[in-house]
Amino acid sequence: MDCGIFTSKTVLLFLSLVFWVAGAALAYVGAYVIRSYDSFDSFIQDKYTLVPAAIIIGISVVMFIFGLVGCCATLRESKVGLSFFFLIIMGMFAAEVAALVFGFIYQGKIKADLERSMNDVFVKYDGQGAETDAVDYLQVQLQCCGVMNYTSWSNTTWFSSHNNTVPASCCKNSTVCTRRLDQPDQLNTQGCEVKLERLLQGVLGYAMLVILGFAIIKFFGMLSVCVITCKTGSQRSGYQPLYA
Repeated sequence: MDCGIFTSKTVLLFLSLVFWVAGAALAYVGAYVIRSYDSFDSFIQDKYTLVPAAIIIGISVVMFIFGLVGCCATLRESKVGLSFFFLIIMGMFAAEVAALVFGFIYQGKIKADLERSMNDVFVKYDGQGAETDAVDYLQVQLQCCGVMNYTSWSNTTWFSSHNNTVPASCCKNSTVCTRRLDQPDQLNTQGCEVKLERLLQGVLGYAMLVILGFAIIKFFGMLSVCVITCKTGSQRSGYQPLYA
């Protein structure tokens, strides 16, 4: 067997097997991104930041199906099957590139979106309701206090109407905490905006890194399909090189 065809077949068979594993991995990544954003959805107004995750999950669904197609087409050296597999790989490659572009676009918009929405939610904190639950959950999970830092609470209605104190979710230890700004050693002093932005940037960056890795594999897969198709096509046509 021609070395080029053997190598290309090996790459495609490996790619076909990877499709199933990759599909499961991408589904997990997409779900992880959505779950991470969903936990703090009260602070994220621009839902288009979830577009990359939706694309990832969509790709993972078709990967399970097309992995079998690629495996069969490669083993039989079917020109039609390989052409179809090439179109599949190219379509998924384009979708992954689109997801990367969306990721880069929305990665830069996270900070502005958080700054706008978090101020609105924190101002509405009143000890009850959805905004209160969201803020308390955020401050406990990220061990933060206020938007920029713990002193940000001084600009809220809650602070002035509760004897100049911050919510209990700001406390490091709820059993020993006066919740007063003049005793910062009892509070989580770091702001929530920076911590949440760092978390979301990390999640999105992780997703983009995974997409990039699979896009590179797809690129070599397309090259392998071209090699097999061209080699087998020339052999079946009975082409022989001319020598002077």
